[in-house]
Amino acid sequence: MSERGDEGGLADLSWSALPPSPTVLVPLGSTEQHGPHLPLHTDTAIATAVARAAATRLRTARPPAPVLVAPAIAYGASGEHQDFPGTMSIGNDALRLLLVELIRSLSRWAGQVVFVNGHGGNLDGLAAAVVQMRHEGHDAVWAPCTAGDTDAHAGHTETSLMLHLAPHLVDMTRAEPGNLTPLAELMPELTTKGVAAVSPSGILGDPTTASAEKGHCLLDEMADDVATRIRHRRVDRTGRLLPLDATTCRT
Repeated sequence: MSERGDEGGLADLSWSALPPSPTVLVPLGSTEQHGPHLPLHTDTAIATAVARAAATRLRTARPPAPVLVAPAIAYGASGEHQDFPGTMSIGNDALRLLLVELIRSLSRWAGQVVFVNGHGGNLDGLAAAVVQMRHEGHDAVWAPCTAGDTDAHAGHTETSLMLHLAPHLVDMTRAEPGNLTPLAELMPELTTKGVAAVSPSGILGDPTTASAEKGHCLLDEMADDVATRIRHRRVDRTGRLLPLDATTCRT
């Protein structure tokens, strides 16, 4: 298999080059506002990077077992960001149906299907699809892109990750602190009125403290977490792969 395929290029391969029953990681992101300083594809870029890095770890840990990374799903449930130009949301119902049909298709030739989710708004549709497919007998699971101590949206965490992954797309001259209220306290108003009602800039957190070095550490932590979840195969009732205790990087 080519080096490009090894880093996640399932779509680069011909059908005859595919190994039998590979584990397939599917990055699941969004196209939505991420403040005035980050690109719309931030969630998709992060989910893709985490999936590729996790796949590399899995290949190192269990070399005989084939692991591939599928093309990312770049549209999700982003209704809470709809007041901002550039946001493209398909909603949870459409997302659930998309994932159901994708799992049914993948299951014809793949082994386990793992969705690597980079957007919290996808959770309802993602969990509903995976639960339904597991009930039908498909080996489908999901894992979040998560690290120990992170903020909610377009703040320190995502800005650090993007400074590491695509610094040319980050405009730190436009980065500013957003709403710093804990997400749990914001959720009632955020759910009913959307992000714009609680943060005119679209930022929930403080991106001004971000750095590429912290982003590198966060990516490593997220990839380690996803790879560990996949190796240990412990699943909750929503189809989410459960974590083990892990060391968190200082952010």
